[in-house]
Amino acid sequence: MILEPLPVHDGALPGPVLTEVTRLYASNHAFFALSGDFPDPAHITEEQVAKSLADELAHPSAEVLLARYEGKLVGLVALLGRHPDPSDPDPWIGLLLVDGRVHRKGIGRELVRLIEERLREAGREAVRLAILENNDQAGWFWTNLDYELIGYAEDLALERPCVLMRKEL
Repeated sequence: MILEPLPVHDGALPGPVLTEVTRLYASNHAFFALSGDFPDPAHITEEQVAKSLADELAHPSAEVLLARYEGKLVGLVALLGRHPDPSDPDPWIGLLLVDGRVHRKGIGRELVRLIEERLREAGREAVRLAILENNDQAGWFWTNLDYELIGYAEDLALERPCVLMRKEL
């Protein structure tokens, strides 16, 4: 698996990449039905995905990485180098998506391993994330990767209840 930065040219994604990423988002219907991020999770559009990615990249320390395996897009991760709260020293995984057609095949685990390795190499000591409180599958996934519960809060964008997790690198 390789990670590559989301290619943004003149503030826009190339059409073929946007189509690929939209398919990735659409393959995660259950997550987006749970999150409420899109008005109709069964019909996620390229325009909605483009806006969502632009919102992710609006943060000064944000980056979006694409995960490819054998040339195919299998995942996406949005990282924040710094949380908006200046007292929080850790980077954050803001979003991790794995193509729904390859769930439970180790892709997510490998993607997290690559992200953690990247953060370690950058001198980071830990990483944090927030999952929706009602997302039991995500809780199981992250707990099995040794992320620990550190608290509860509402997300900054939509004020949804979240579980905060952290892992020492």
